[in-house]
Amino acid sequence: MKALNRILLSGAATGAMLMAAAPAMAQDAAADAPLAQQDNANEIIVTAQKREQSLQDVPISMEVVSGQKLADFNSNDIKSVMNYTPNVFVQSTAGNDVIYIRGFGSPPANFAFDQSVSLYVDGVYAGRSRQAQAPFFDLQRVEVLRGPQGALFGKNTAAGAVSVVSAGPTSTPEGEFTALYNFDQKGVDVSGYVSGPISETLSARLAYKIVQQDGYIYNRATDHDDPEIRQQLARLTLRWEPSTDFDYTVKAEYANKDVIGGITVSSPLDSPQDPHTNRYLERSALGDEGTQTESVMLSGTGNIALGDYTLTSVTGYSWFNANIVNGFDQTIPNSGGAVTNNSVYNSFPERFDQFSQELRILSPTGRTFEFIAGVYYDHSNYRLDQLQGFDIEDLFGSPYFGRIDSRFKQKAESWSVFGQGTLNITDAFRAIGSLRYTHTSKDGSFASHLVYGPFAIRPISSAEGSISEGNVDPSITLQYDIARQVMLYATYGRGSKSGGFVSNTLGTTDATFTFEPERSTNYEAGIKSTLAGGAVVANLSVYKTQFKDLQVSVYQPASSSYLTGNAASATSKGIEGSLSLFPFRNFDITASGAYQDIKYDDYPGAACLASQPATCTPATNNLAGYSPAYTSKWTGSVTAHGRIEFANDLKLDITGVAAGRSKYFDSDDQSPIYGLQKGYVKLDLRVQLSDRDERWHLALVGKNLTNELTTGSAFRLPFPITSVSRAILYLEPARNISVEAGFKF
Repeated sequence: MKALNRILLSGAATGAMLMAAAPAMAQDAAADAPLAQQDNANEIIVTAQKREQSLQDVPISMEVVSGQKLADFNSNDIKSVMNYTPNVFVQSTAGNDVIYIRGFGSPPANFAFDQSVSLYVDGVYAGRSRQAQAPFFDLQRVEVLRGPQGALFGKNTAAGAVSVVSAGPTSTPEGEFTALYNFDQKGVDVSGYVSGPISETLSARLAYKIVQQDGYIYNRATDHDDPEIRQQLARLTLRWEPSTDFDYTVKAEYANKDVIGGITVSSPLDSPQDPHTNRYLERSALGDEGTQTESVMLSGTGNIALGDYTLTSVTGYSWFNANIVNGFDQTIPNSGGAVTNNSVYNSFPERFDQFSQELRILSPTGRTFEFIAGVYYDHSNYRLDQLQGFDIEDLFGSPYFGRIDSRFKQKAESWSVFGQGTLNITDAFRAIGSLRYTHTSKDGSFASHLVYGPFAIRPISSAEGSISEGNVDPSITLQYDIARQVMLYATYGRGSKSGGFVSNTLGTTDATFTFEPERSTNYEAGIKSTLAGGAVVANLSVYKTQFKDLQVSVYQPASSSYLTGNAASATSKGIEGSLSLFPFRNFDITASGAYQDIKYDDYPGAACLASQPATCTPATNNLAGYSPAYTSKWTGSVTAHGRIEFANDLKLDITGVAAGRSKYFDSDDQSPIYGLQKGYVKLDLRVQLSDRDERWHLALVGKNLTNELTTGSAFRLPFPITSVSRAILYLEPARNISVEAGFKF
């Protein structure tokens, strides 16, 4: 609760700062009048239900973040969206970043997990974080849908879905170039696009982004600021529209990203988290620490009019090749800078490819009965190697130097049929029913072997398995307009995520290789309202989401391994709301917040928590009544924007963002000491000077201005894996200030 109060107080401070400009703005307000006569002035169009609709007409708890807002604060990945979407958390790790909605997500430890919150890029399913590098630039918007979205999105959306919509070609020639220099991370971020018609029927857009920046953690061993980023992104979009009855859009994205260095820092086990911004980590036997990823994403979307109906085809192809080399800070806490040897390190080479195809037909709107119906198919291949190295000074009385490798391979295929019908009972009352059936089949294999060393420090094993399953995801929604631009809705929906395999846990056997699908059920009611002619937009929803057979992968410090499988059940209940105010011309403020209460209903066989007795064993442990890690009760953000217009054709835009959350456990064992991230609020600020048409701009951008040092994950590195047991924290970015300049043509 204190963290939420800090969010609101920080937002009020930001608002007060901007209100200093109110006299100048108010002079224009009288002439222009409030937005009371402009009902659609602040309307946001989304495609959450596979057709264009106003956000205020969609009976789903969702947030929309514009591409411009993300660009204003130099946002390069999905984690940046978290600032604007309460009840959404993105976990930072050295492996894969994971999205949680309403407390539910798929832990990063098991690389082969399908995600409970799926990402879609221009309609193409992207279930693995390595697929989603290129999409986060030159965007139109990001739609975040909370709760199961199985009926229309389908593929593994048991907890929610994130839909990324990139910017498309324009009907007139235009372009933009922007360059940013980051003073703290000592590097540049250059981006831009050119767009316009090539002929009467063909238009194109070419966008690019280049990032070369140092990190925010000083590595004393290498005299280097970790993690250094070298990234190149490009997207080409072609739109062909030979007639008003047919159009086809092709998008090709390429990304190449190198991250040099890591984000782990050591911390004591006997005191609360207080991370520092320096580390000591030398090169390991597996190479330099960091990540290398190359990815390609192709999509083709066509629409053809069949009388009053529209047939849509979405074809997608995705490929990536990646490698991660991990090490862990060797600094001994409270030792005056002493270090241990680089005792444990690993590497995870990955290869992935996926093809997908969707066909759907949309009925015209404005009729008593409207519908969407379609079919979907995809297949993918995934290979994951794990190279695990050990250089332990004292193991059972003598040094140990060894390495164990494992290889996981998976082939997967799924198909589904789906439909949604809307019965307009009256002009104000609608009933919406959806249904999707999905069949998934997977074949997987796992094998490990000792590469070198006197003996295998971890069990050597192999496993094979096959999965063939079908899931049905229904939903029903009642929607009622109680007044003009005031809508009530109530929803019941179910979601599912396919079962899978344990991909990178040494010691896996046939008996432990396969885990079951998870299923979710959601009850939700809400109100969406647009008042005062568009000057006030207020939305509120309450929900109860239940998961059965929740898929988990939990770290066990005692054995330095992961326990992967299905928890029995968990329930999340809460309330989510947002309020946008447009009191007068050139000023607006948006606040959003959420409260959640999430607990395991039943979790037998769970890994023991740090707060449980030393006699605890997974065989007899049950976490019923406990909350999962990575969940806060309170989350929220406030964004305020003001503009001052000068007589000499100049304007000054000031945007402030305060975003934060209450305390949460960020270690799997939920240590109340080293594994507890305290509540925080982070402040961002952008001050921009430009001409009135924004043909050029000069901006100062500050992120995390109060330098809140927070951690995305934590775990205990135990003896004898290291000679001094300590906590390892994954440090999130510190304060950074940039200057930006750009022009449009």
